[in-house]
Amino acid sequence: MKRIALLGMPNTGKSTFFNRLTGAVARVGNWPGITVDLLTAKLLMGGDMVEVVDLPGIYNLHGYSEDELVVRHFLEKNPINLLVIVANATQLDRQLALVLQLKDLGLPMVLLLNMVDEAKRLGIQIEQHKLEHALGIPVATLSAKHGIGFPWARQLIERNLNDTLATAAAFSAFASDDALEARLEELVRDTVHVPVTLSETITSRLDRLLLHPLLGLPLFFLAMYLMFQAIYTIGTPMQNAVEWLLGLLKQDAVAPLLAHASPVISSFLLEGIYNGVGTVLSFLPIIVLFFLFMGIVEDSGYLSRAAFLVDAFMSRLGLDGRSFVMQLMGFGCNVPALMGTRVMRSRGLRLLTMLIIPFSLCSARLQVFIFLTTAVFSPRTAPFVLFSLYCMSFFASFLTALLYRRRLTNDEPLLLELPPYRFPTWRQMVMRSWHEAKGFVREAGGFILLGVVLVWFLTNIPFSAAPASAHTLAGRLATFMAPAFHPIGINDLMSIALLFGFVAKEVVIGALAVIYGTNEGALSGIIATHLNWIEAYSFMLFVLIYTPCLSAIAVLRQESKSWRFTALAVAWPLFLAWTVSFVFYQAATALIGA
Repeated sequence: MKRIALLGMPNTGKSTFFNRLTGAVARVGNWPGITVDLLTAKLLMGGDMVEVVDLPGIYNLHGYSEDELVVRHFLEKNPINLLVIVANATQLDRQLALVLQLKDLGLPMVLLLNMVDEAKRLGIQIEQHKLEHALGIPVATLSAKHGIGFPWARQLIERNLNDTLATAAAFSAFASDDALEARLEELVRDTVHVPVTLSETITSRLDRLLLHPLLGLPLFFLAMYLMFQAIYTIGTPMQNAVEWLLGLLKQDAVAPLLAHASPVISSFLLEGIYNGVGTVLSFLPIIVLFFLFMGIVEDSGYLSRAAFLVDAFMSRLGLDGRSFVMQLMGFGCNVPALMGTRVMRSRGLRLLTMLIIPFSLCSARLQVFIFLTTAVFSPRTAPFVLFSLYCMSFFASFLTALLYRRRLTNDEPLLLELPPYRFPTWRQMVMRSWHEAKGFVREAGGFILLGVVLVWFLTNIPFSAAPASAHTLAGRLATFMAPAFHPIGINDLMSIALLFGFVAKEVVIGALAVIYGTNEGALSGIIATHLNWIEAYSFMLFVLIYTPCLSAIAVLRQESKSWRFTALAVAWPLFLAWTVSFVFYQAATALIGA
């Protein structure tokens, strides 16, 4: 099988080109460092099966960050048929240095000048054929985002795909930086023509407002709140429709099929598996909308601005703007955010960032909060409650960083590129949402099914006892844990759901449906009658902060390579969650009682 290696600097649209070329959906974000692992896809090209490898974005081959080492080791140890370099056509004075380094490796290669539509708007003219002649390699221009020039770029890759594998030459071939710098200046001078004064762009006009030292952060948090409001406004009717369909299917199709089954089997299938999994699936529209809106924020380039705005503040906590970006990335899922810390060279910075990421309000916690806020709070109050939980996640992160910054020190400066604002295409947004939703169901499905089955057994064994009563295994376990949970306003049955939330937060609502032996629609009413707003908010605070899920713990161990650090990352959030919930519940109860 032939192999193509795709390489370029961060923020060149390399992953976007990878998706368009292969039809795969790699994670695409408009800020540096998004590609960390080696993404691969296979496709038919020119009658041959070809493996395309999307390498991490790097600035040069001399560096020693994890992503630079990954690229260098891959090129040294893995033969390829063609190296495809993707460069940003608006920044060739910076991008061609990497091209010259790669050219000295002696590998067959082509150069793709991406974002040519943006270069034209800026008045930048590139003499493609002259550049091609000067470099001695094929060159094509395109816009991977809009598909402009893509067919020609694909044909160029097919024509230059070697039949024999090639391995990179020794890296001493480009040891002289002075000679490379002189060559770069000559190339840019002869082939790229930039207007003396670039016209003011939308990006510069927006940045004057969005990066304002006083208005920047308030505007960012306002944008986040409006995003949550839009998710509720659009998603609630969709969620209700899914609940109605699931209830109709249960009543007219599933229940009649089990009419002659034994009570135990019927209860297991209906109250256990169907109600548990159905409850989680009813939140799928909200999850899709969340990733849709977060994708717009990420791909537009706004997250880079958020990192820039908070860098000065984060540095006081021993972090930097990248830590904030990874924390925001954790809103989708903590696991890829933890893996994304590999772009940080300082071990202290990596560990401190990994310690705060699990406090991010991930999509798994989001469905728990959406359910409880919808059940207990009014539609007008719910968005404020959800927003307060996001603010609390930042508070827990910042407090943790403040306490541990002297033990996990960092001396690495922040180098962050601010790309131009780009609104993602509809295709990107739809594919991103579909991919995330499919991944959510696929990856969480096993945990959810295992969780609801275990909960059903705990709440129904022994079968002679009433379900979820004090005589069942769950009731006995809840009684044992009561001294720890009652002071924070969490009743016995709710505490059982928290235990399964340790496996995966997605299981919490499904576990509650099984514990109370009902579906999501009826569960909302039951929860509303059993919990007041203080107890509900205390429960949500605990779910927000306490121990990460098993997948996150596994990645923490993998990335830190330290059991001691992993134990800290498990024990500290559990202690902090209990403390915060205790302070809130006791204070709120005292005030309301007074």
